[in-house]
Amino acid sequence: MTWPAIRTILDGAVVTAALAAVSILLSLPLGLLLALLRWRRVPVLAGALAAFVSLVRATPFVTLVLFVFFILPSAGIQLDPVPAAILALTMNTAAFSSEIWRAALQTFPRDQREAATVFGLSERQIFTRIIFPQIWRTNLGPLVSEVTILLKCTPAVAVIGVVEITRAAGRVGAETYEPLPPFLVATLIYTALIATLVRGQRVVERRIARRYGGARR
Repeated sequence: MTWPAIRTILDGAVVTAALAAVSILLSLPLGLLLALLRWRRVPVLAGALAAFVSLVRATPFVTLVLFVFFILPSAGIQLDPVPAAILALTMNTAAFSSEIWRAALQTFPRDQREAATVFGLSERQIFTRIIFPQIWRTNLGPLVSEVTILLKCTPAVAVIGVVEITRAAGRVGAETYEPLPPFLVATLIYTALIATLVRGQRVVERRIARRYGGARR
């Protein structure tokens, strides 16, 4: 593994990290919005969103990437490979995370909402001050798991020409005729990224435990 080869893989790692970061920032709030709209049971809209979520969840991710890149242009939406990859990652993770958020909303204790209503809080205040501070803590583990899945999905965007870690490692292996070393390096980078996410989750959980008196992990 020469420095130029390692540099190529590191460049791919930067692309992977950037794709994941942007998609996370977009998909988790979008997933929460989808869950809220379905939880409110808005006529027609709730059914349409439920169908959208079910369709995205049932679609293999690589198929979703190809759909965004090759089919959307026929509807007048032309995207370059990187924006198309971000859109596909965001749609996929938003659909799955919306189910996590929705489950938390549906199981949230009704008596807390009723008590807040008695005290004169508006629906917005009830959500921002009472519901959301609790459900994000209970959802932290599942959401981090979903984010790690997002990270593992990034190699699929190579089908539309995005050079992320796996594709960069494949290029190095094709040039050197030794595929094992570059893919080992790529695996180590993926492991480091996921370990960083898990470590961040544990740090946040410990802070929550200290603040709210829960058990430490």
